[in-house]
Amino acid sequence: MKHFSVYATLMFVMIVWGLNVVAVKYLVDVMHPVQMQGVRIGAAGIAALAILYVLKELKKPNRKEILLIGAAALFGQVLHHSLLAWGLLNTTAGNASLILGLIPVTTAVFAAVLLRERLNLLRIVGILIGFSGVMLIIIPSNEALSAAAGGDLLIFLSMISQAFSFILIRQASISLPAGAMTAYMLLAGSIVLIGLSFITGGGETVFQPHTAAVWTVFFSSALLATGAGHILFNRAIQKIGPSQTAVFNNFVPFFALGGSWLFLGETITVYQGASFLLIVIGVLLGTEYAEYQYKKYKYAN
Repeated sequence: MKHFSVYATLMFVMIVWGLNVVAVKYLVDVMHPVQMQGVRIGAAGIAALAILYVLKELKKPNRKEILLIGAAALFGQVLHHSLLAWGLLNTTAGNASLILGLIPVTTAVFAAVLLRERLNLLRIVGILIGFSGVMLIIIPSNEALSAAAGGDLLIFLSMISQAFSFILIRQASISLPAGAMTAYMLLAGSIVLIGLSFITGGGETVFQPHTAAVWTVFFSSALLATGAGHILFNRAIQKIGPSQTAVFNNFVPFFALGGSWLFLGETITVYQGASFLLIVIGVLLGTEYAEYQYKKYKYAN
């Protein structure tokens, strides 16, 4: 199968990212949310730089690439991670994972508008179905859920920021290696997030006594999910494009829902199940995956 190794790598990343939503939910309850995100992605960036230096894959960016790195870091690191951290304070890891599962169709919308990718009726229907799935959990059914709805809205905004950053990554990675792009983005985003945390956190720091379990989750999230995960994902964007790569984000909610139930004791609700199904259908239709498979089957027969 063409690109099999890319697909297998992406599936591994999706498992790690699904469990990472659970990890971040756990960490925001015991550390300053924004500073934790800043230090976490900073550690990932330093590790990525060290690995790329050893592999001799670092490249000095030119002026245009620096601008794209800055923009991608703003949307994909600063806005995405800060909004994600604040949102997770008031919602569940399960809800967050479902909303983040809308990244593929949102990426498809940005690709259609900014990269002139084709957006036919079937894809538009898929996009609408996907967004309707998210609305099931964002719109609360009673007042008791209003705080969670506010958290869900922040997660929704973080999802949009991440999807837009994928378009910028695609543009920058035309000439800049994906690994180097990732490392520079992580470090730039980390500096801004840490500075922002001191403005919003009243001097609180993550470097306080924590259990071994907390630090294990922290560094696993930083090095495996954020560092290695983003490098592998951005390399996949280079090879098969943002829309096809983003399809795999569809698996993140599945692994995150299972992880939130297993490790955090969260309940998987009927609304979440219905939302998951709608998002899956929306992603398959909205990213051209279903249309591609149909044409492949038609030509084969």
